Amino acid sequence: MRFSTCVSVLRPVGPVVIGISLGFTLSLLSVHWVDESCHLDAKDDGGGDDIDVSVPQDGTLKGARKPSSISTRNDADSPEDFEPRIVPYKQVQQSPPKKLFRAKYISTELGMRERLFVGVLTSKGTINTMAVAVNHTISHHLDNVVFFTGEHQRKVPHGMAVVTHGDERPVWNMYQTARHVAEHFLDQYDWFYLVQDDAYTQADRVVALVEHLSMERQLYMGVPQEFIGVSGEVAEGRYCAGGFGPFLEECRNDILSSRPDEWLGRCIVDYAGTNCVGEHEGLKYYHYKLDKDSDPYKEDDEQFRNALTVHPVSEPEQMYRLHKHFTQLELQRTYNEIAKLQAEIKNVSVVAFDGNRTSQWPVGITPPFEPKTRFEVLRWEYFTEEHVYLCADGSPKCELRGVDRLDVADVIGAALEQLNDKYRPVLRLTKQQLINGYRRFDPTRGMEYTLDLQLEALSPQGHSRSIAKRVHLVRPLSRIEIIPMPYVTEATRVHVIVPLALQDRSHVDRFLEAFADGAFESSENAVLTFLFIYDPLEAQQVRQNDIFAGVKAQIAGYERKYPAVKIPWISVKTETPAQIKFMDIISKKHPVDTLFFLADVNTNVNSEFLNRCRMNAINNWQVFFPVHFQDFHPAVAYHDQPAPPDAADMVKEAGHFDRGTFDEACFYNADYMATRARMAPDVQENEELLESLDVYDVFVRYSSMHVFRAVEPALRQRHRPQPCNPRLGEDVYHRCVQSSLEGLGSRLQLAMLLFEQEHGNST
Repeated sequence: MRFSTCVSVLRPVGPVVIGISLGFTLSLLSVHWVDESCHLDAKDDGGGDDIDVSVPQDGTLKGARKPSSISTRNDADSPEDFEPRIVPYKQVQQSPPKKLFRAKYISTELGMRERLFVGVLTSKGTINTMAVAVNHTISHHLDNVVFFTGEHQRKVPHGMAVVTHGDERPVWNMYQTARHVAEHFLDQYDWFYLVQDDAYTQADRVVALVEHLSMERQLYMGVPQEFIGVSGEVAEGRYCAGGFGPFLEECRNDILSSRPDEWLGRCIVDYAGTNCVGEHEGLKYYHYKLDKDSDPYKEDDEQFRNALTVHPVSEPEQMYRLHKHFTQLELQRTYNEIAKLQAEIKNVSVVAFDGNRTSQWPVGITPPFEPKTRFEVLRWEYFTEEHVYLCADGSPKCELRGVDRLDVADVIGAALEQLNDKYRPVLRLTKQQLINGYRRFDPTRGMEYTLDLQLEALSPQGHSRSIAKRVHLVRPLSRIEIIPMPYVTEATRVHVIVPLALQDRSHVDRFLEAFADGAFESSENAVLTFLFIYDPLEAQQVRQNDIFAGVKAQIAGYERKYPAVKIPWISVKTETPAQIKFMDIISKKHPVDTLFFLADVNTNVNSEFLNRCRMNAINNWQVFFPVHFQDFHPAVAYHDQPAPPDAADMVKEAGHFDRGTFDEACFYNADYMATRARMAPDVQENEELLESLDVYDVFVRYSSMHVFRAVEPALRQRHRPQPCNPRLGEDVYHRCVQSSLEGLGSRLQLAMLLFEQEHGNST
C-alpha cells in the first residue's frame, strides 16, 4: 500500500529526475580532466607539439574543460578567456550600375554569320568602267559586295562600296585586300570570294555552290593552276584565281610574285597547308576562258553553259552581253524544269483515285479557293478594253488607266500568243475585239481571267473567217522569297522639314508640343527645320511686321528649355508655294547623304514613324511616301455627340487614310538631286513644271527608284480646313480639293446629315 502510494507520488517527477541525471552524465562524458601539473612552457616527453594552457590570475591551477569544438591557443596575454571587439561599420559605396548592352540584331547576339562575302579587285583605270559593270551584274544577287582599289579616287561611282589602299601594285593590292577582309569581315562571314573586275561572275550559281559547302573543314576552291616554286622547280601545290589565306605578314616578306592570285595561292599552300581544288564532294567550280573576239551566243561548249565565272572580259559591253546570255539560259532551264514537272504530275494523276481530276488546271498551280459560306464567294469584275465595271471607290463604271490598262493589254496579248502557238501552222489568229472580260483575284493562286475574244482566223490558202473564242488564263502568285535589299540602320539622322505659310501659324504651338514630347524628350536623332514662306508683300514688311515673329519666339523658348536642341529655320520669298522650289533651296544647304522627312505642320510626328522613315527610305534604291490617317470633321463624325480626345481610336467612323495627299515624304538628298538633274532639260523647255508637279510626281516620272507608298498608322492629322492654291498644277490642285472633300466625313455620315436636313425641312 505504501509502495503504491510512493510510486504515485514519484511518477510525475520521475521523468524530470531521469532527464537531469542523463544531462549530467552526458556532460561528464564530453570533457576530460587534467591531473598532472602543468607549466606555461611544458612540453611532452617526446618533444612534440607545444601544449598551451591558460593560468588564472591567482596562480592556482584548476581543471580545464576543453570542448572538442574549440581549439586551444595561448591566451596568457589576455586578461580573460574572451574579450569582445567592436568592429566599426563602414558603409560600402555602391558603384553605378553598368549599362546593359544588347545587340540590335539577334543574329549578332547569337553569333550568327552571313554566308558569303564578295570582294572585287579593281584599279584606277577600270573602276568607272569594268567595276561598274560588275556591280550592275552581281550586286542585286549578293548581300555584300566590296570593291578594292589602289589609288584614291576623287569621285567614287554611286552605289558602290569602295575601299582604297593607296598603292596600285597588284600584289600589294591583294595583300591589303586580304588584310582588310581579315580585320573587318572575318568574324561576320563563313565564306569569302575574291575576284578581279575583268571576270564575269554568275552570282546565283556561286551562291548555290556556297550553300552546299560545309564549314567543318578548311577549303580553298577555285581554278587550280601549277606554279613555280622558290627553288625553280615545279612544286606540287596549286593556287587558285581568287581566295583568302592567313599568315599575311609572313607571306608578304617571304613570297615573291608578280601575279596577285599566284602570291595568294602560294601563301595559302605554304602556310595553311591547303591546296586549291576545283571539285569538292561532288561540287565543281566551273570556269571558262573566253577568247578575245568570241560571241557568247555562239559558244556551244558545255563548260561555258555551266560556268560560274568567265574570264577575261575586256569591255563593259561584253560583260552585259554575257549577263544577258546567262540570264536567258537560266530562264530557259526554269521553263524546261516546269514543263518536266507538269508532265510528271499528269502521268501520276492518271493512277490517282479521282483520275485526271486530281491535276487542277494549270498543272502545278494551287487549286482554286473553295468558299465555305456565301460571304466568302470571290467577286468577278467585268471589263472591256476601255472600262472596268465596279471600281475601287464604289463607282459602277470607270475608265481603265495605268497598270490596269496595261494588265488587260498584256493578258489579251498572252492569249493570242498561246492560241497561235496551239493552231500554228494551220491557222493564224488576229484580234478583232474583246467581247467580254472577267477577272478576279484568288488569294490562293493569283489573278484569274476569262476572255471572250472576237478573232479573225486566216488559213495558209488565204481564206479568213471571224470566230469567237473563250479562253481562261491565270497569272499565278510567284514563290514568296526575301528580296535582297541594301543595308539600312535606325541610327540615321532624320531632318524634318516643315513648311509654314501665313495660315499655318496657329498650328505651330500644337506641333512643337507634340514634337518635343516625341523627339526632344527622348533625345531622338532628328533635326527639326522650319521653312517660312513669305509672299513678296510680306517679305518687304518683315522688319516692321514679321508675320512669323511669334513662331520664332516659340522656337527660341524651346531652345532654352532644351539646351542640346537647335531648331534652324529658313525664309523663302515666293508667289507660288511649290514643293519643288522649296526642296531646291533646302537641298543645296544640306550634304548629299542627308535623309529628309518632308512633313506638314498638322502632322503628329513620333519616334515610331521616324524609325520607319529610316527603314523604308533607302539611298539609291527607294523613296517612301506614307499615307497618314486623316480625322473627319468633328461636326460630321460626332454629330450631336461630344468629340473624343486627340488619342481616339483609328476607326472608320473617326477618319480615313488619305490616299489623295502626298505632303509627307522620306527620301535622301542624293536621290532628289539625281532626279532633279534628269528633270532639268524639261524645266528649261517649260518652267511651269516646277509649279505643276510635286515631289511625288518628280520621283515617279524622272526616277528609276522604287516609290514605296503605304498606310502609316503612326502619322495622324487632325481635321482642319485645307487651303488649295489654284496657281499650282491642275493635277495637284484637283488632288487637294478631292482630299479636302473626302476629309469631311464618310458617305454614310454625310448621307445621314442630308437625310436629317431634308427631313427637318419637310416637317
